[in-house]
Amino acid sequence: MIGRFCIFAVGLILAVQTALPQMRWSEPPRAELFTPDSARMRIPPSERTERLYDSIRSKTSRRAVPRMLYGLLFTGRPVRDTTRSGQVEDESKRFKPYEGRTIGSITIERSQVFDQDGNWFERAGNKLHMLTRERVLRRDLLFEPGDTLDAEQLVRNQQLLRSRSYISDAELEIRPDSLDSTFVDIIVHTRDSWTIGVDVGIHSEGHTMFGLSDANIFGTGNLLRLKTNFSRKDFSYGGNIVEYEIPNIFGSFYSASFSAGRDFYNSELKLNFGKEFIRPTDYEIGVSYENVKSKYYLIDRDTSDLVKVKTFDLWAGRSRYIRSIGSSFFFTGRYGFSKFSLRPEVRADYNPAFHNSENLLFGAGLYREKFYTANMVYGFGTREYLATGYKAELVSGYSWGEFNDEMYLGASYKVGNFTSVGYLMGGITLGSYIDLDNGMWHHSAVDVDLQWFSNLFIYRRNRIRQFLALNYTQGWNRDSGSYEIIRFTSDNGPEALKQHITGTNRMVLNTETVLFTPFQPLGFRIAFFGFLDMGLIGYSPNIFKNDFFTSFGLGIRLKNERLIFSAIQLRLGVAFGKRGLVESEYYRISSQTRLEQYRYRPTRPEIVGFQ
Repeated sequence: MIGRFCIFAVGLILAVQTALPQMRWSEPPRAELFTPDSARMRIPPSERTERLYDSIRSKTSRRAVPRMLYGLLFTGRPVRDTTRSGQVEDESKRFKPYEGRTIGSITIERSQVFDQDGNWFERAGNKLHMLTRERVLRRDLLFEPGDTLDAEQLVRNQQLLRSRSYISDAELEIRPDSLDSTFVDIIVHTRDSWTIGVDVGIHSEGHTMFGLSDANIFGTGNLLRLKTNFSRKDFSYGGNIVEYEIPNIFGSFYSASFSAGRDFYNSELKLNFGKEFIRPTDYEIGVSYENVKSKYYLIDRDTSDLVKVKTFDLWAGRSRYIRSIGSSFFFTGRYGFSKFSLRPEVRADYNPAFHNSENLLFGAGLYREKFYTANMVYGFGTREYLATGYKAELVSGYSWGEFNDEMYLGASYKVGNFTSVGYLMGGITLGSYIDLDNGMWHHSAVDVDLQWFSNLFIYRRNRIRQFLALNYTQGWNRDSGSYEIIRFTSDNGPEALKQHITGTNRMVLNTETVLFTPFQPLGFRIAFFGFLDMGLIGYSPNIFKNDFFTSFGLGIRLKNERLIFSAIQLRLGVAFGKRGLVESEYYRISSQTRLEQYRYRPTRPEIVGFQ
């Protein structure tokens, strides 16, 4: 059976390789020539859609009820493609001509969420929305008057601004000084996001959560979220949880977050304060404390159990850019402990994830990163960030455990870059504990990830992109219990498989082909996709002797950037095992896609941790 699927997979790849050269690479749109007879056809589809919306807007604005319905369904004008139909763009090229000049004045130009000349609903929304304060935007700038302009730093700053939940878009404009050619002025253009949200969660046992949040409370850029819980059965009160986050304290790039409350039998108190690496030469430092009681999913038993634990973490790190190699050297350190007061059964060789422990870790390595923008990767027309570069790291430490003390050794390497056939990123991570009494290796694991997506191809008026993801995870010398074994996940597993399967070794190949159509009925962007996944999982060291599963199917994604609603995905699929049809999730309607795993991932160092 495995051999047949391998032959099928090879045939599929050869077929794709044969078909792709017949398509042409994506190019900037060219102006089309039309004869006078083709009056209707010479209007581009996007412009016809705009005229349709203008007509609807004009007719509905005459009466109160239709005007209200229009406001509830439609936002402002659609966001235009920012990267010319999927082309990869190096934004630093726009700033390179001014590199080395001195920064003069810095002006902030803020825009409201909706257009000022919009409908009644949009104008009311702007009045209710408090515009992000200018000082909040200035504190996120990595430069100030008198600094030397650095093109890569400006790109990094644009990405930082756009990553804020209260900003929908940001653009840095350079204007040469008319009196002194060695100076330039910078104008920071920003547009706010609508940050007030409502969240509803329907959980098992009749529990329901209702939440209200504002990610830009009083225009400060801070997030406030309130959640209340009640039972759907008897409407009994289940408790409240309050969260507050400050993304950048007084322009120091330190962040802080706090959450506390209870949800029926769950409770939490979480405090976090710290700063991450931002620049090539930088530092990180932070501290966190958590006291949490919640249900943990126990993989080995396929059930959940209450766990109560107190954790404390303290970390710090330093990086320095070395110009001769174009990379940054970094070192990090971390100290922490975990103490459980409620947990599943534990023994020296059972459920080590729930052992009380005290850990000390150190890491060192090199990294380099550069940002590019594209679109039609995990979205449609909005700007999407992808990082190129690498990170190589060695980790070592010591763990004082509840039953025994062990040393830890680990290494990882991650890389991502654009090639002539698309974007390729991959990584390998190794980690293991060593018992110093007998020299035995324990809890060892290796994880390999490869992800690739093709350049954007044009077939007639359609855009096509191919995605491949390969994951291989193997563990050896593992103990028994939860978190000592693995299972298929939504990212690393057959898409439509619903059956619960575990093992210590896993290999998964996920493939997906996405066709972005040119059709935009009523402004909806339409994309069709098909997927074929194959996976092996089990306890045999020989990965090919484990259970084999596959799933395939197709679906459609719809997104209208004028509508308030998120993208909608309908997926149909079926899964098979060695002995035929297995338990499958035949359909799913959601707003999440597996392509989220291709979203921008920084290559800069993260908090050093155990494998």
